[in-house]
Amino acid sequence: MDATAIVLAAGEGTRMKSNHAKVSHKILGKPMIQWVVDAAIAADCARVVVVVGSHADEVRALLDAAYTDSQVPVEAVEQAERLGTGHAVRVALDACGISAGPVVILNGDLPLVRPETIAQFAASVADGSTAATIFTCTPPDPFGFGRLVLDETGAVIRNIEQKDCTPEQAATLTECNAGCYAFDGELLARYIGEVGCENAQHECYLPDMMEILREHGHRVSIFHVDDYREGLGVNSRAQLAQITAIARDRINDRLMAEGVTFIDPTQAWISPDSTIGRDTVVWPQTHLIGACTVGEDCQLGPNTRLTNVRVGNACTLDEVVGIDVTLENTISCGPRAYLRPGTHVLDGAHVGTHVEIKNSTIGEGSKVPHLSYIGDTQMGAGVNIGAGSITCNYDGKRKNRTTIGDRAFIGSDTMMVAPVNIGDDVIVGASSCITKDVPDGALALERSQQRIIEGYTAARRARQ
Repeated sequence: MDATAIVLAAGEGTRMKSNHAKVSHKILGKPMIQWVVDAAIAADCARVVVVVGSHADEVRALLDAAYTDSQVPVEAVEQAERLGTGHAVRVALDACGISAGPVVILNGDLPLVRPETIAQFAASVADGSTAATIFTCTPPDPFGFGRLVLDETGAVIRNIEQKDCTPEQAATLTECNAGCYAFDGELLARYIGEVGCENAQHECYLPDMMEILREHGHRVSIFHVDDYREGLGVNSRAQLAQITAIARDRINDRLMAEGVTFIDPTQAWISPDSTIGRDTVVWPQTHLIGACTVGEDCQLGPNTRLTNVRVGNACTLDEVVGIDVTLENTISCGPRAYLRPGTHVLDGAHVGTHVEIKNSTIGEGSKVPHLSYIGDTQMGAGVNIGAGSITCNYDGKRKNRTTIGDRAFIGSDTMMVAPVNIGDDVIVGASSCITKDVPDGALALERSQQRIIEGYTAARRARQ
């Protein structure tokens, strides 16, 4: 089906009280606009056109970052003058030459709509029997929604906005307009120019297309979704929090059905682009942001935040912050560890308490147990790093690398001043400052001679 999705994202979003575009606000770490565009792509729409306006540059940047390499074209069209939703659609049609096939109009603040719903919505106008359908739902609290009056065949007679409803209409009309529309593209292009702006706001309203189509003898119907949550939009911070909770529950319910355990599913926030394997246990206050992949039989959390992290099988991550890192299998990490971009921890390694690792490879079975910083390092297998050890990787101008060979034992409180190479089977004495390469199998010591001055304390007190 050669359907086009037009996503309306030009609005001010004044009720958000924000310096940013409404559709840039994130739900589970993902901008709202990307939820809608991703759903349209997953629904097999042939192209997606996003109408931008307020904070246009910010929204364009979000789209460019996410869809530059998308196989489905995602285009941004600017509505320089915000003259209503009908005008926004006309701008999109004119800019992109859309004149055929189903055209689905979606709102950029509708993050809970499912791909399969969009596909069915587009199909509702595909056979030519219906000129347009209106996306409807029946929420438990319909306040704020427009209400639809239908005839006995289900065709739309009239749309009544909330502010225009009589008390009787508000109580009896339950079919609510969620503000999304599917059109026969040829008819939409033919008649969109007839949408006028003769109203108090001097704006062109897309719902007026329904009356125009009926006047030309075309049928307008509804597309009802049983899950009213798909029709919920975001207009305030409170609604953003409510929809975030719904999205969280939807994702966590799916993961539990697939074999993941949540100690408390209301206290774990998993992004829609993350995956978790079966028999993994997710503890409270765990956040997976971006595209994370977690294997089977892992323990995540508590108090763990991962962004674009790949975790293998049988790993334990306790109070860990990780960003753009790869953790292989049977790894233990934390509590209170910070894994920065470029970190790669190999099978069976251990990263302990108050450890920071950046742009480094930790070899198989190696241990960095506590209170250490490892940066720009290539570490071999079976290495033990004593407490308080640091690779001094920055000389004030450049980042330099440290290499530590297999089975090296680095004593506590060791400074390794890069660039430096420490060979296989090396032992470094505690409290050493290593500035020169150490050959395989050697002992490296760098300490000043200890001095003992007996009776010093008594003499000092006497002088005072």
